[in-house]
Amino acid sequence: MIYLDSAATSYYRPDSVALAVADAVRHMGNSSRGIHDAALDASRTIYQVREKLGEMFGCGPSQIAFASNVTESLNTALCGLLRPGDHVVTTVLEHNSVLRPLYRLEQQGVELSIAGCDTLGTVCPEDIQALFRPNTRAVVCTHASNLTGNLMDIRRIGKAAHERGILMIVDGAQTAGIFPVDLRKDHVDVFCFTGHKSLLGPQGTGGMAVRQGLLIEPLKVGGSGIKTFEKEQPEQMPEVLEAGTLNGHGIAGLGAGIDYISSKGMDKLKEKELCLAEMFYERVIQIPEVKVYGSFTTKQRAPIVSLNIKELPSGEVSSILMEEYDICTRSGGHCAPLMHKAFGTEVQGMVRFSFSSFNTEEQTEQVVKAVKEIAEER
Repeated sequence: MIYLDSAATSYYRPDSVALAVADAVRHMGNSSRGIHDAALDASRTIYQVREKLGEMFGCGPSQIAFASNVTESLNTALCGLLRPGDHVVTTVLEHNSVLRPLYRLEQQGVELSIAGCDTLGTVCPEDIQALFRPNTRAVVCTHASNLTGNLMDIRRIGKAAHERGILMIVDGAQTAGIFPVDLRKDHVDVFCFTGHKSLLGPQGTGGMAVRQGLLIEPLKVGGSGIKTFEKEQPEQMPEVLEAGTLNGHGIAGLGAGIDYISSKGMDKLKEKELCLAEMFYERVIQIPEVKVYGSFTTKQRAPIVSLNIKELPSGEVSSILMEEYDICTRSGGHCAPLMHKAFGTEVQGMVRFSFSSFNTEEQTEQVVKAVKEIAEER
């Protein structure tokens, strides 16, 4: 099997991730819920992963709050920072994990503006700035489109936002683990990430890196292991955003994934992924019946190539790739409805090929051959 659906979740992971989870299941207690060895082991492990993530995102360990995935962290950030009468700016590139919370908040009185894109699916930072109003509270945008791989200039957008006292919230689902992010240098207030994609951790892990001093009202409240007799959730980070038992077993695996990235070098892993994606792109654009979406004018992009073959439904193409070639891709709408509307592919969808550093040039050549055969024979 050739797996090219890493933008959905990592399938290839280092063995150390599974071993770390298994070891945690055998030995880990509940963090902050006791002073016995099992509980302390959990606390130490989770804190160590906070430190690793803090180093990756340019913040302290206490600024890392864990969640079950990037969707939960985005919901927490958006619902915890926006109030009726506030104005928020987003883009057509967004995943439903951004759009649906915003639509719900819009029904509750939050004003919403959405910046459009050009024919290649690129959003210009000036178009975002043009939507700013006196009551604009936040900008929320993806770091890279999960459909086209187009990268957003979050530093430029964040700087413009901060000059006007506007918060910058970033969906880092497609970039955490392959693109460096620094909260201060990139002018980011909240960077939301998931653990099961390029961070190579287990599903059910994720969270957010929160700028020092920013208070987010928690999405959920409950047990925290501290200040038991207070009626309110503890206000300090990260406990304020982490009610209930954390997924300590998954977080242990996430730590192993980060260790693997550090040992190999994030830049080297990213370079391999981008080289494979570029190799695939350069070959498939030579096939007359294939249409590729997105901007490939720069190498600064996520390792994603989305395409269609003639007028074939994307689901049919993905099925052929799986059933006849044992190639795993993603078809359909990819939870990115506004992007499909912009490209006019709401009905056809797209076939997405997303690469991992575990993929090879030989696999890429096989996939190109499969696409060419489908284009010629269907």
